Amino acid sequence: MCFQTADLCDEFPDRVKAADPIFKNYGTKTKFCGEIVTLKIHEDNVLVKQRLTENGNGKVLVVDGGGSMRCALVGDILAKSAVDNGWAGIVVYGCIRDSAMINTMDIGIKALNTHPLKSPKHGRGDKDIPVNFAGVSFHVGHYLYADEDGVIVADAKLK
Repeated sequence: MCFQTADLCDEFPDRVKAADPIFKNYGTKTKFCGEIVTLKIHEDNVLVKQRLTENGNGKVLVVDGGGSMRCALVGDILAKSAVDNGWAGIVVYGCIRDSAMINTMDIGIKALNTHPLKSPKHGRGDKDIPVNFAGVSFHVGHYLYADEDGVIVADAKLK
């Protein structure tokens, strides 16, 4: 992957939006990009599990968990499913768990923090809708680029 988010911001200043620097890095991939797929959930990861069992085909799953710090929305089993199904990465506006194991996996994950508790299982939430957090809007079909410097979004593929 030949991109740096800083360079993309310089090259395409009118086409990219940079997310607020609120995320921590997990997984062995510090750099990932792809077409955005979204979920909006609250302390319930059933839809995350369902989505990550689908063929990710190089896409990025953006999970708006409302910024909750009360439970994890992704753990090592779901991260492995993401790897096995070809997802480029995951951005979680919430927490993950099993971070030591995830940090050995060939996936890039950005999340607010870690939390040892699993989420309740109700299956509530929304798929494929615009979500807003970290000062940007994430739309299905737009593109996300993430590296050590942060997360940016664009309405079309840049590179």
